[in-house]
Amino acid sequence: MHFSAFSLLPFLALADVALSICPGFNYGIGNVNAGDEYNMWNVYDDSCKVVDGLGLLTKDNPCFAQNGIFGCSPPPVYFNRYKSTHTGLIYTCRPDGGSGSCGSDIISVCCRNDGH
Repeated sequence: MHFSAFSLLPFLALADVALSICPGFNYGIGNVNAGDEYNMWNVYDDSCKVVDGLGLLTKDNPCFAQNGIFGCSPPPVYFNRYKSTHTGLIYTCRPDGGSGSCGSDIISVCCRNDGH
């Protein structure tokens, strides 16, 4: 069987998408996983492994959580900061058109460390 470079391009493009949820960033934050009494936001690495997150009662606002894991932008509101609960490092976050999803969890923002 003979493959040309052109016949492999679609497969290479899919492999690239599958390997990186936020190209050029350290982490991605998924959309809210809403429960009856509890909401959860997962922080993923590029292999879609959950490395951190925040769980709150449904009435609580994640922008004002006491542990300060997420910071929020002015309207339209999105997470613009992530502080690792493991290392204390701060990451700047923003929506990115190149973001993907981890399973059914769509990545809402991508985060990278700016040296803080």
